[in-house]
Amino acid sequence: MEICQSKLARDTRIVIDKCVNRDGKSSPPVAVQACTELLDRKVLEGYERFYLFVNRALAYVAQGDKQHALDDYNEAVKVAPKKAQPYYSRGVFYAAQTDVDAALRDFDTALSIDPKLVSALRQRAIIYLSQSNLDGALADFSEAVRLQPKTAALWSDRGHLRILTRDYDGALKDEAEAIRLDPKLARAYFLRGAAFGDMGNSANAVSDIRTAVDLDPSLDRYISTKGKTASIALPPL
Repeated sequence: MEICQSKLARDTRIVIDKCVNRDGKSSPPVAVQACTELLDRKVLEGYERFYLFVNRALAYVAQGDKQHALDDYNEAVKVAPKKAQPYYSRGVFYAAQTDVDAALRDFDTALSIDPKLVSALRQRAIIYLSQSNLDGALADFSEAVRLQPKTAALWSDRGHLRILTRDYDGALKDEAEAIRLDPKLARAYFLRGAAFGDMGNSANAVSDIRTAVDLDPSLDRYISTKGKTASIALPPL
């Protein structure tokens, strides 16, 4: 009996790994099948079932089945209405469909449940930015930085916003902190170079842009040249 129980537990772990695509090798149909099996077997009970719905929704999205994905995100919210993660996950889905109103509602709800959910703060800030709500975006980026001050990407995100508001001194400080925390963060060098360029400091601008492109050659697409003049566009968040 102990051997049978051990094998059952091992088999369940294998199915769970396929559902969450732990090794990154599960194709969407395999992940959908694994999550469905776990739901049918009621391996998880109560609010914990939302994990299975969210992971199956991700697999549906990967195979282009948006309606079934949304159905699963709705089920995730239904089984765990007091958890922030299901609302956040559905908000990300809505944002990808450019339904920003629905996305904002879900991010607002997620943050009302868990005000320290940095991923939701960042996603909401990006939407605010797209709506030209720069004060709202700055508030969310700043709160994210306060909550996770050792995350380089968050400092760089706020630096990006400061460039848009022409707070170049603030942008330089934010990107410098991002680089201190992660010296290989190409985007931070690129954005600091952009800030230097807007300030007329061409020497530092060229140096930072070169470093950024050396670290991430794909950033070269945001540089355009005309004769001896070069201009850059800010990469998206």
